[in-house]
Amino acid sequence: MSRRVMNLAHMLTQNARRHGDRTGFIWGDKSWTWREIDDAVSALAAGLAARGIVKGDRLLVHSKNCDEMFWSMFAAFRLGAVWVPTNFRLMPDEVAYLASASGAKAFLCHGDFPDHATAAANPALEFTWRIGEGAFGEKAVSDVIAAQAGARVENAAVDYDDPCWFFFTSGTTGRSKAAVLTHGQMAFVVTNHLADLMPGTTETDASLVVAPLSHGAGVHQLVQAARGVPTILLPSEKFDIAEAFRLIEAHRVSNIFTVPTILKMMVEHPAVDKYDHSSLRFVIYAGAPMYREDQKAALNKLGKVLVQYFGLGEVTGNITVMPASLHDAEDGPHARIGTCGFERTGMQVSIQGDDGRELKPFETGEICVIGPAVFAGYYDNPEANAKAFRDGWFRTGDLGHMDEEGFVYITGRASDMYISGGSNIYPREVEEKILTHPAIGEVAVLGVPDPFWGEVGVAVCVAREGAGAVSEAELAAFLAPKVPRYKMPKRFFFWEALPKSGYGKIPKRLVRDELEARGLLELISKTPS
Repeated sequence: MSRRVMNLAHMLTQNARRHGDRTGFIWGDKSWTWREIDDAVSALAAGLAARGIVKGDRLLVHSKNCDEMFWSMFAAFRLGAVWVPTNFRLMPDEVAYLASASGAKAFLCHGDFPDHATAAANPALEFTWRIGEGAFGEKAVSDVIAAQAGARVENAAVDYDDPCWFFFTSGTTGRSKAAVLTHGQMAFVVTNHLADLMPGTTETDASLVVAPLSHGAGVHQLVQAARGVPTILLPSEKFDIAEAFRLIEAHRVSNIFTVPTILKMMVEHPAVDKYDHSSLRFVIYAGAPMYREDQKAALNKLGKVLVQYFGLGEVTGNITVMPASLHDAEDGPHARIGTCGFERTGMQVSIQGDDGRELKPFETGEICVIGPAVFAGYYDNPEANAKAFRDGWFRTGDLGHMDEEGFVYITGRASDMYISGGSNIYPREVEEKILTHPAIGEVAVLGVPDPFWGEVGVAVCVAREGAGAVSEAELAAFLAPKVPRYKMPKRFFFWEALPKSGYGKIPKRLVRDELEARGLLELISKTPS
């Protein structure tokens, strides 16, 4: 039996009723009230409907953060269609793949990306509209909204399992897969985020966006919309840290969603001392674990406002939470160091062995999860679904352990682990130790082929700004008393920067590609063990 649920676009309907004259969106020198947002969304939905978009159709959106990109999410929801956003930093051929893999019927493409619009064209794609300025596409989204001004579109009737969002994984291994998020699931996610990440959030709060709305930041802003919180965008896609802090002061921003690398950049920037950021209540970081030294620096600069969560797109950020109250700047006996927190409300975590057996506290295995935040499966990908689920549990692919109180500790991705001389080595453990060196700001440790040991570790390091040079021998000597000999990287390299994905993460595959491009993999294999 199907279960009727609220269409997520009803949140706009509520805001237009209760907070119609309050500002809901700010971008540069422009702002929109909730009533204006609701009107624009209805107009866009009416235009899409007139062009043949109906419930269940997929709407591909490739855009930088902007007003029309945000409207497109709610317009898709309102029609019962499926929002399919991409990371705007993807290449044309990658977007073409997503267009095909999602079965998209329509494409909204930012005016800065004509090559993407050309590449994405396929027989199933019936039309392309342009977001912003440009010279391609059947129409401009702004013209559609203007032409349909005053049109009212009711929120389509939806069931719990009706898809609303194809959340493409970042594709750290192989092709990106479309995780199917549904109206019922996302209603739980919104409620859970409000309960666990930012309790007490109301329309008097304000939220600054510092990441692409296509993924985690989009989920975060959907949560803000549920409480009538205004969303504030940076003026451009360039991450201007001084401007971010200026906006925090000007709008009394109370919450931000970000990733550890961006948070680290913000905390280390001079602007952190120039602007008033005392309005911040929740600085939420996710997407990767945060190194302890960076955590302490952020707490000392921003105060006790850090909130960590662990979650994948497939579970929409809803696996564990480490609330602000448990973030401690001191390494005392009560500090919760190295944990990503405890189970989210309504969610259950299990550390499992390869056979699916639940392991005892402190035993390392795969982090698995069940609960209402788990997605409906990968779109049109039965093979991936078979691998992702076991006895109803979603297998995250992350390794870790749980202590006796239920706090979860991530060891690393299963795919990051390497075997050297028969011993399993988890890079994150070694990275944490290297980062205790005062001159090292970032590091990536990965396993590479070795003729004698099978695999050996390599550490690629980036110096902290203003720090003196460190030699390979000095870093090895520093690390020697801190890790067993078999975990010691064979080589240490020092680069100006580590390659990062569009989400601010440091994918090991990109580091490996760069090592190969520089001829270092061959050099390592020839270095005596």
